[in-house]
Amino acid sequence: MTEWLAVRRLKDSEGSTLVEFGLVLLMLLILIFGVVEMARLVLVYTTVANSARAGARYAIVHGGDLTSGASGNGNDANVKTVVKNFASAGTLQLADSNITVTYSPSNTAGSTVTVKVVYTYSPMLSYFGSLLNVHLGSTSQGVITF
Repeated sequence: MTEWLAVRRLKDSEGSTLVEFGLVLLMLLILIFGVVEMARLVLVYTTVANSARAGARYAIVHGGDLTSGASGNGNDANVKTVVKNFASAGTLQLADSNITVTYSPSNTAGSTVTVKVVYTYSPMLSYFGSLLNVHLGSTSQGVITF
């Protein structure tokens, strides 16, 4: 009689293991992809911050050498090119509208230069789109030395 009850119990729980595995696997995959997406977000932010620093560094060293541009404060195109080149090494495509270069009061030695970079992050998976569709930005500032 005990054998018969054990066999009947096994037959009643045949599909429960598969259902439990499916639920656990779904949660595990969401967790793994979430960790990968957050790591990618940190990588993109670090690239944006470092590209702003590279642009500010270029403007600090070459500030007095830059010819006067349309705004009269220096040629922003050279600084924007440096920022774009640095960001492209991290596979980011920046447009001119994402980069702001400001000289205060001018591009002469002793003046301050500020480089601001803003990038709209788009997640790899559309599942995280509503959570991680953010604007990442960084500002770097320095005093022109030459």
